[in-house]
Amino acid sequence: MKSALFVDFDNVYSGLRKLDPAMAEQFAQKPQRWMQWLVSSLELPEHAPADARRRVLVRRCYLNPQVYQRFRPSFNLAGFEIIDCPALTSEGKTSTDIHMVLDIVDLLQHEAHYDEFIVFSADADFTPVLRKLRRWDRRTTVLAIGFPSAAYRASADLLIDQDSFVRDALGFRDEEGAAVESGPSPTSPAGAAHVVGAAQQLIRRKVAESSAPIALSLLASTILKEVEGMDATSWAGFGSFRKLVEASDFAPCVVCWDGGGVIHDPRRHAPPKATASKVRVEDELDAVIRLIRTEVAASPQPVPCGRIAQLITVRHGAIAEDWNGSGSFRKMIESLDLSPLAIDWSGAGGRIYEPSRHSLASANGAKAVGGGVADWGKDADLLPLATQIHDVINAPLFPPANYQALFRLLAADLVEHPFDLNETGKRLRDKVRAEGRPINRSQVSWILLGLLLRGHQFGGGQDDHVTLARKTADNVRSLCLREQMIVDANVDASISRWIVGGRDT
Repeated sequence: MKSALFVDFDNVYSGLRKLDPAMAEQFAQKPQRWMQWLVSSLELPEHAPADARRRVLVRRCYLNPQVYQRFRPSFNLAGFEIIDCPALTSEGKTSTDIHMVLDIVDLLQHEAHYDEFIVFSADADFTPVLRKLRRWDRRTTVLAIGFPSAAYRASADLLIDQDSFVRDALGFRDEEGAAVESGPSPTSPAGAAHVVGAAQQLIRRKVAESSAPIALSLLASTILKEVEGMDATSWAGFGSFRKLVEASDFAPCVVCWDGGGVIHDPRRHAPPKATASKVRVEDELDAVIRLIRTEVAASPQPVPCGRIAQLITVRHGAIAEDWNGSGSFRKMIESLDLSPLAIDWSGAGGRIYEPSRHSLASANGAKAVGGGVADWGKDADLLPLATQIHDVINAPLFPPANYQALFRLLAADLVEHPFDLNETGKRLRDKVRAEGRPINRSQVSWILLGLLLRGHQFGGGQDDHVTLARKTADNVRSLCLREQMIVDANVDASISRWIVGGRDT
């Protein structure tokens, strides 16, 4: 698949810098690393040709040389054409967007017929050109740091997950994996490292005990059974069993992923026999869907996604290696047609259920309302507006009491620890869960990223819970206005009551 990449350097670099200056520096100084990830690991956009492989024939980086000249050598080494876009106004406005649009339209009509256009920018001004590319039957892939608009997201065939890019492409992997929404996991870096170490030790021991190559699917199921703390939906932050294995050193043992995968010791084992025929993916997926339907039908209550992931790993190891190319259990499950079954991701790890038979319950036993949202009690009148806002800007659909608890716990944590996006997020998630309130890392990240991107300086003396809540409410208002929602006095007051609690005075 012939691809063309267009990088709005100023936009991506400044977005990453708001999150963590080290992330921005890694992006700017090591483009070869994330280019390798983009070519070899990033999934292909929807409707890409079968068995296609990405070839990035055009690589263009648009940057302001007055500010970012020092990064030019890094992009030269990565094979980029660098288009200088100096500031044209006293406010620092450049012509990057118009340069990129003109180049995209030019290549759209190029005789090479580029199949995919990759845009690294959160600038919603590119929405019309994405739609034009779609009309011309070209695939579009977008990386947008921050909160891209709904129209911009909907206009792209593939939106690169920000957390996946930071973790996998830039190499900022915390011990649990910031982007992985999973059940309870080790609460400290040392705990996560211990789980990974125990899994590696088990693999080495099983290979040493075996007289023949061992199927990796068997090892995966054994690890899930015997290694306490290992979770099939996250694999200790690696996202899949295959990624955990590939990140480990089992020398002199050799890992082969053909035909479901085996590991063997060449000094003791005969080489694994070549697989006579490849697994039919369609048949495997049909079997996975039947497995899920059977488990849910037999259960009197919603089935934890962790159990489903474990069953798939045991019975369909070839699919579970990389979750059928999706990279994570959640992405694969969401790509399957499981109707009339539904999936609730609001709790730890997620649950699959049949709405006609099962009722969801939050961690404290309250009945779920509207597909997994906890009972809002006296604040139930806010639920319709909050649901609309959640659908438009993806703000966590928490009742007011949960928001107040979250900001109270965040303020207390900031008194005890300096702010760090990953570590603060993990501690906050665990503390909120300890109070019996369902929450996952992506919801915590939404709150923290919103504060960072709106310019909040953690540790600057304004980390009290009321200020944090008010700034989050301001972020919600701003994003709603950007999406052209009407925010009148009544809506404004409801947002304050929802996020801050009571009256925002």
